[in-house]
Amino acid sequence: MNIPHPPSLASSPSSASSSQTSPAIASAIHLEFIRTVIDSGEDDAASRIEDFHQALFLNQHGKDLERFRLARQTHEERLAALEHRLRQTRDRLVDQQKFLPSVENGIPDDRPTAPWNLWDRTMFASAALAILALLAFGVLNISFNLLESGIATFTTNPWRAYLWTALLPVGALAVKVGWDFLRSPALRDTYLWACLAAGVLAVFAWIAAYATAYPTLSQSASERIDQLSVFSDASPETSGFWDATHHGIKRIDMLLVAAQAVAEICLSAALGMYMTQLYNRHRPVRLAPNPSFVQFDQHRQQLELEVERERNALASARGDQGRLEHQLSVFVAYARSLYQRELAARKDRIQQKRALIEDMAEQLRSRLEAIDRLPDLPGPSDALTDAPRPFPQPGQTS
Repeated sequence: MNIPHPPSLASSPSSASSSQTSPAIASAIHLEFIRTVIDSGEDDAASRIEDFHQALFLNQHGKDLERFRLARQTHEERLAALEHRLRQTRDRLVDQQKFLPSVENGIPDDRPTAPWNLWDRTMFASAALAILALLAFGVLNISFNLLESGIATFTTNPWRAYLWTALLPVGALAVKVGWDFLRSPALRDTYLWACLAAGVLAVFAWIAAYATAYPTLSQSASERIDQLSVFSDASPETSGFWDATHHGIKRIDMLLVAAQAVAEICLSAALGMYMTQLYNRHRPVRLAPNPSFVQFDQHRQQLELEVERERNALASARGDQGRLEHQLSVFVAYARSLYQRELAARKDRIQQKRALIEDMAEQLRSRLEAIDRLPDLPGPSDALTDAPRPFPQPGQTS
């Protein structure tokens, strides 16, 4: 009878060298134990065989099976604790708002603003264009005046003139920043009107100075030459603003440049303040992230990552434990099949012996019946009575 090999119990690489002989030895051991149990004639032979093979499997893999069971229990406890903490964190997040209105001057910025309209858009764009035009005109005008002044540092290095004129946009920005630092609405209004008044007054001063200097600026070179005379003397027309300083610069030119610079700085700053007010009327409500929500959300993300890792570890532990448990079930089922096969083989042998005995008994019975059917002899004195007679074969008659 061919006995199948049992499932291999070797789990280490060192058992690979004996893989050729171990199945035969294991099969002989299994078969010998099963035959011994069957010969004992006990009623619980099947359970004894299952217990033996289970103990044999646990002797080889019991340590690993217990380790996987403890690892599974540990991961289950950790996962339960992490999921409990994750539920608590999510419950806290439900009560928290993700964004909160920002606080400006102690007042929450949660009031809705009006949408932009055509007029406000037009004024906003016009103010922006006016600021660019004022600053560009001032930078170019003053830089050209510096280049035409004849000063050596500007004629040698013209780019220095443009660096000097950079004071205009920086000054306008500084005036605007000063208005932004004010917190009281009354002070802001006063500051805005002061800048606007200074700019308008500077514009008027520049217009007056320009109107004064315009007649001489409109004269041609021939007209100026005709007015020159050897006997000409200082007249009242050339006094006051037309006088030159000890550096040779006319005061009227100084007034023109100073008024222009003050007007451009103050008016640019005032227009910037106006643009800020327009934007504040229509800007969206500013919401800031809630610090409590951010911290709880970060904690939730960390817990979710830990839960995911713990679930993967738990799945691995469950898989290892299940794999060994299934191997144990397969091994016990294999032993049970060997027991059933050996028991069936023994029953077949008993039936064969019984059939053989019955055949022999039938043959003996038939021979005895043949002897009984032989005829009696005529007398004891007959010489033939002492002679041996052959034993009749089955199927023959005397």
